[in-house]
Amino acid sequence: MAEAETPVAPEKPEPVRVYRHRLPVRIWHWINALTLLILLMSGLMIFNAHPRLYWGEYGANFDRAWLVIGSTADTGYLRVGNWRIDTTGVLGRWTDAQGATKTWAFPGWATIPTSYSLADGRRWHLLFAWLLSVGLALYMLWTLLGGHLRKDLHVRRAEWSPRHIWHDAKDHARLRFPKGEAAARYGILQKLSYIGVIFVALPLMIATGLTMSPGMNAAWPWLLDLFGGRQSARSIHFITAWALVAFFLVHIAMVLLAGPANEIRSMVTGWFRLPQERET
Repeated sequence: MAEAETPVAPEKPEPVRVYRHRLPVRIWHWINALTLLILLMSGLMIFNAHPRLYWGEYGANFDRAWLVIGSTADTGYLRVGNWRIDTTGVLGRWTDAQGATKTWAFPGWATIPTSYSLADGRRWHLLFAWLLSVGLALYMLWTLLGGHLRKDLHVRRAEWSPRHIWHDAKDHARLRFPKGEAAARYGILQKLSYIGVIFVALPLMIATGLTMSPGMNAAWPWLLDLFGGRQSARSIHFITAWALVAFFLVHIAMVLLAGPANEIRSMVTGWFRLPQERET
């Protein structure tokens, strides 16, 4: 009687690699990540000098602020409009590593420098603001002339369909990431978010930052009219900064869920391994 043959498991196909991120994208990505982190932390130090936000031309301690991070004799609090929440230990009133109670809006671990210094915070912020501005200008120029916008970010007519956008949103919510060749292309939500950051949020941060500069007010007074005053520009600057933080957190979450080794490797080397198609 013949012996039954042992079934041989089919060999897994070799992973397909594609060159996903060109060198200018990778360089700008990592420089921008560091630059925005330092700008955020130094910006929080600057905010600590006057932790209140207003709309319009003027704002001082006795004016009505739409956002306040402050403290009382024993509590820290955040107030937005008429809504107020106790933030003792986090914002407004907290304890440093030596056990001393501080009443700055943001704690030292979140600011540059870690000890209160408005002058040093401004120096850090201005230096890296120039790095952000020059880097963004060069990257936008390369995006337009180097084909990155046309090849990777261009939203095609079919992608504007509400059904297509809703389908992509549902796939992201269900953590259904594209496989095969589709994984090497940006989805509609990725395209819209990257375009929003590159061509809207970052230029808005730079423009509102310039509006808060007295020197720029003298050179380009139309900036004050454009944003409705220096205090309005400061509020928009603050809101946009936290919108970028939200984008960053979602971006990191998606990288971790999609496979951090492959995603990070592709942003370091440029080469991306296509996830295999699901077997049917």
